[in-house]
Order: sequence, then C-alpha cells, then structure tokens
Amino acid sequence: MQRNAGGHATHAPSGFTLLELLVVMAVLAVLATLLLPVLNRARAKAEAVVCLGNLRQWGLATQLYATDHHDLLPPEGMPNPSERATNTGWYIQLPREIGVPRYHDMPWRTNAEAGPGRTVWLCPANPRRSNGRNLFHYCLNEHINGTGDDNRPITLAAIPNPASAVWLFDTKNLPAVGYWGFVHTNLHAGGAQMTFLDGHARRFRKTAYWDEAANRARTDNPEIQWLP
Repeated sequence: MQRNAGGHATHAPSGFTLLELLVVMAVLAVLATLLLPVLNRARAKAEAVVCLGNLRQWGLATQLYATDHHDLLPPEGMPNPSERATNTGWYIQLPREIGVPRYHDMPWRTNAEAGPGRTVWLCPANPRRSNGRNLFHYCLNEHINGTGDDNRPITLAAIPNPASAVWLFDTKNLPAVGYWGFVHTNLHAGGAQMTFLDGHARRFRKTAYWDEAANRARTDNPEIQWLP
C-alpha cells in the first residue's frame, strides 16, 4: 500500500496489462510451434517401437508354432475370415502360441467405434478401423504356403533364406493375407515394418520396397523376398 501527497492510501497496480498479456500469449504460441513437431516425432517413434514389438511377437509365435508342429508353418487362412472360418489361419493358430485372445474375440474387429487399446493385433500408427466385418493392420505374405483352400503344408527348413523371406508386414489393405502390393507406403516415417521367417522384424523406407515412378511394389530387393 502507498500514500499520496495528501496522506491518502493508494493501491499499487496489480495483474497484467493488456500489452503484457499479449506478449505472454505470443511467447506461448511460439513455444507451442517449436515443441509440436518435437512431440509429434516422439509420438511417431513410440508408435513405431510398439508396432515393431508387435511384429516381433508374431515372429516369435511363428517360431514356437514350428517347434510344436514338426517344423511346419501355420496355415495362412482365408484373406477375409468369417465366423464360419474360425479354426484355421495364422490369426487362429499363432495367438494360441503366445497366449493372446484370438482375432475373432476382439470387439474392434466389427465395431469401428470400439477403442483398440494396446494390442498385438494393431499398429498404433495405422488409423484404419473396421469396415463392420474385419480389421487387419498386419498382413501375411500369401506366397509362402498358399491361401485358404490352396494352402499347402511347408516346413520352416524348406525356406531357403528365412532371414529375408517376408512373413508379416504393415498393410494398407483390409485382408489378413495378401501380396506385395498390399504393403503400406506411408507409416513409420514414410515406410513400413516387416517380420521375417527367422523371427526378426525391422523397418524399411518406402524406396526399399516400392517403385514410386511405376507406383508398384519392388520385388528385386534381396533383403525383402516375397517368393521363397
């Protein structure tokens, strides 16, 4: 409290002036602009780590399945499984190996409004949700042992180069089983992640598997073999 020349008490000014408030808001806006890209990059990296972990889990499940079934790989199954096709397919056999619920028991499979939460089935960077019937973020390479009724038994030992043989991959399409044209081209910093038949998983930039000029998949990369 202060007193004026006449001895009367006066109050010192308090709070922000309009100009000071505008300056503070401007500083906060600049900080937000600077921090947002950093936060987005951090989130993208975290999502990529989770996705890679998912694919490694499926790679481990495949190795466990082969160990438990005389080195046989699991059947690929139907590309678009229905309620009548619940006994055969990678989305049935593999989750049993790692103790997770089967695909058909997931509420987000048919309900686009159901929150997926943290699940080994879905990539957190992929925003696609159910069409009312199915939802797959990871697709199995159909060229390993055939699809559906064309599935043929094949052992892991029969794959010449398992470390470069694509097994599961980030997909831009809906089906559970597909070919190289299904691989996603814009996830994880402009690329996609894949797991191979030796169990390892890794990220690739789009240029490693996609011909941008021709708008089609590359099949000549020795590190990414679609045909065993």
